Parts: sequence; structure tokens; C-alpha cells
Amino acid sequence: MTVETDESGWEVDPDDEWGVAVITTVGRQLKLRREAAGMRAGEFGVAVGYGEDLVYKVEGGRRIPRQEYLDRADEVLGAGGLISASWEDVKKVRYPKKVRELGKLEASAVEIGIYECNSVHGLLQTPEHARALMEAAQPPYSADDVQRMVAARMARQSVFERDPAPSIHFVLEEAPLRRPVGGTMVRQRQLERLLEVGSLNHVSLQVMPTDSDAHPGVDGKIELLKFPDGAAVGRSDGAFNGRPTAEPRDLRILELRYGTIRAQALPPRESRAFIEKLLGET
Repeated sequence: MTVETDESGWEVDPDDEWGVAVITTVGRQLKLRREAAGMRAGEFGVAVGYGEDLVYKVEGGRRIPRQEYLDRADEVLGAGGLISASWEDVKKVRYPKKVRELGKLEASAVEIGIYECNSVHGLLQTPEHARALMEAAQPPYSADDVQRMVAARMARQSVFERDPAPSIHFVLEEAPLRRPVGGTMVRQRQLERLLEVGSLNHVSLQVMPTDSDAHPGVDGKIELLKFPDGAAVGRSDGAFNGRPTAEPRDLRILELRYGTIRAQALPPRESRAFIEKLLGET
């Protein structure tokens, strides 16, 4: 068997207390089972197809094991599915804390309003588009970090599949739609993705033309989420230091700005025609 030497796994964020607790517990159980089986870490690493250093990191709670690692460990140690079952806990903390919290809010909202000015919003990105953006970051992320962040971003898109579905409104600036992120084919697929999502009956997608007049979104993106109990949370790059707010007065300001932006952008039908035109130019 070929031993993986690239330490395929995810680093644990030391500030993520819940994540640290879960991964530490899983790692301790793996170590106890390995030792009970009379296997050294190096021997176990060869058996599961991973490097010895990774085995120590997983058992020490410093790396998040992938599902295939747990499945292989279960097989090698004859755990009868108990190790594999720990993936149900691990997968809940596999993404960064900030992304998990955002995804949790989106997963419970009944209405989501988004204005994005500098890029295609993450809920609308294709995996290839997201990867190209992340690989362009400076200082660069590791290949493993990029893979993890792309997976996290794609997992958030399950919001479109909820039943009952939330009402989601997007307003995107024209400029990011013209930027050839990832090359021609990636841009083409991204525009097709916008048309797909925009055709869903619970989604409204609008484009703000570059030649439009100044509007309240020039300071940065706006996000508004409303929940079944009537509560709401919002944030804007250009207000309240960019921090999320649930204060009624702040939310009224954001709703006023977002409503003005939606009124100034192209209506959904014209926006779809606009995106189709861009797609025809690729």
C-alpha cells in the first residue's frame, strides 16, 4: 500500500473550543484503540495509508481526520463501524468556526437579502470560481486550506434545497460578472450557474449596471437575514464597523439602503437577459 506523505487533513483552529473538544475526543479514542490492538503509530500509518506524522497529529487533536481516514482506521482496527460513526461528529466541525456560524444563520433564515459589490456572492459561486478566487489570495493559502474552504462554501449552498425554501434576494454589480475569474470556461459556467439559481421560484437575482447612478451600496456589501420568530440580523461593510447587528434602528437603516439598491438595479427579468447577453459574449 502506498503511504500518503502529504498529511491530507485539516488543521484545528485553537480558538474553536467546540471543534477542539470534538477532534481531541476522536483522536484520543483512535489512539486508545490503536494501542489496544498492539500497533505502533508508524505501523498503523502504513496500514491506513497515511504518514506517521499525520497519525500523531490526528491522535493529538491537532488535525481533523477526513472521512476516508476514519473508515480505513475502522477497518484496520476492526471497530465494527464505531470509528466510522465518529464522522457524524467530525463533519459538524470540519469547516472554520466563522463559516459554520454563517451557515447556521442562513440555514434557519426565512428571508435572505444580499447585495454584493466586489465579487459573485459565495452562495452563487461554482466550485471552480471559488477555487480561483482563493488561489489568488496573498499570502497564498495552502492547497489543503483551499480545498477545505471551497468545500465549506459549497456546503452553504444547501440553503437552496431547504424545504420550505427561504426567500432569497441577490443584487450583484456588473463588473464582477465581466471579470474572467479562472478563465473563459470557468466564467461561462459561473454565468450559467447564475441563470440556474435565478430561475428558482424562491430566488430573485438582479444586476446593478456599472453605468448606474451612485447608490447606497457604494460603501460595500449588505446582508440581511430574517428568522421565523421575527428576529433579524444584518451587516454592511460601510456601517456599524462591518459587524453584525440586531438593533432595530440599525436594521431599519440597512433595510432602507437595501430597498433603494433593489429599486435601482435591473428587475429580475431584465437582469436575466443581461446575464444571457454576457454569456453570449464569452
